[in-house]
Amino acid sequence: MNVLKIATAGSVDDGKSTLIGRILYDTKSLTDDKLAAIEEKSKQRGFDYLDFSLATDGLVAEREQGITIDVAHIYFSTRKTSFIIADTPGHIEYTRNMVTGASNSQTSIILVDARNGVVEQTYRHFFINNLLRVKDVVVAVNKMDLVDFSEQKFNQIKGEIEYLTSKSEYQNQEITFIPISALHGDNVVNKSKKISWYKGLSLLDHLENIDTKTIEKTAKARFPVQTVVRPKTEENHDFRGYAGKLYGGSIAVGDQVTILPSATKSKVKSIHFFDQEYQEALRGSSINLTLEDNVNISRGDMIVKSGEEPQAIKQLDATICWMDKEPLKASEKYYIKHGVNDAQAKITSIESLIHTDFSGKEESPSQLALNEIGQVSLKVSKSLFVDRYKDNKSNGTFILINPRTNNTSGVGFIK
Repeated sequence: MNVLKIATAGSVDDGKSTLIGRILYDTKSLTDDKLAAIEEKSKQRGFDYLDFSLATDGLVAEREQGITIDVAHIYFSTRKTSFIIADTPGHIEYTRNMVTGASNSQTSIILVDARNGVVEQTYRHFFINNLLRVKDVVVAVNKMDLVDFSEQKFNQIKGEIEYLTSKSEYQNQEITFIPISALHGDNVVNKSKKISWYKGLSLLDHLENIDTKTIEKTAKARFPVQTVVRPKTEENHDFRGYAGKLYGGSIAVGDQVTILPSATKSKVKSIHFFDQEYQEALRGSSINLTLEDNVNISRGDMIVKSGEEPQAIKQLDATICWMDKEPLKASEKYYIKHGVNDAQAKITSIESLIHTDFSGKEESPSQLALNEIGQVSLKVSKSLFVDRYKDNKSNGTFILINPRTNNTSGVGFIK
């Protein structure tokens, strides 16, 4: 069964939580007690309809204010696909939350209120999806019932979004436009008879038909070692394995590999997953490798196929989304965490502040404030084995940690 990770985005009151609640309701994924709670709360508020946003807004402040603040993850399945939806906030002050939610997603749904059309947050959310190279994006034009299901209004919004795509650096994005009414269920799970001019699939049908195997270009195999496995049993007293998660590509028994940073070479002897043994592991697999040679490997080392080694660099150029109340300034020092590797890092320069409305850049700003995105150069205290983000998402990202507060201050995408 396909597993599809989805992030939702949209401005305040565009209906993200309501849309997810409607999907859960129409696919019969809500438990009886959850449905009863939604019905009771909707009646208390004097609504003559079910407030489906209550299905996802878990914080008290979210329910009281009718907004999304935190990133909520919702899990449900149909016969064809298992879904993981990250319901992200729409407020500008929660941009960092939106980046967090979208960073692990394969598909994004950007909601647009049919009455308001494209607004500032639409630009921002579209920009972030481009920055994160989310290949499949659905623009769901919501609240079509409030504009009498106008085809003209839908096409106007479609034209504005298509203009944005022409200004994007990432040109391999697949964008699908779907008119919906999340509150009433039109074109969400089932096709709507009220929108006869729309000939495409419903939102759920479209999502079910996305092939997750072709979403990302196959990257080269990267296997950062998380731990060395040495069982303390008589039966396996000679066993020495290396556990971790495979990012990109595949790796098979007999493959010639190189261990970094030592550059020692060996061959894959066996691949284990719990009590099972496999001939090949694919991208995303959490596995335990053994090698033919007894080489010195420890946590933080990386196993790659020989001839496919990543760059070893101490100077990074990256796009950074700043997540800390303390602004990012040149010459500041942080801890950098790249996969399972840690090092010290110093900001050498802030090259530019990127305007998320596609209007350009501000060169050489003095700082990056909370939720701002910019291009930054930094030096690290030891060589890191990295790829460009566009070549390998997992091996092309890092986070910066404030050494004084231990807060995660920023997330970087290596250029």
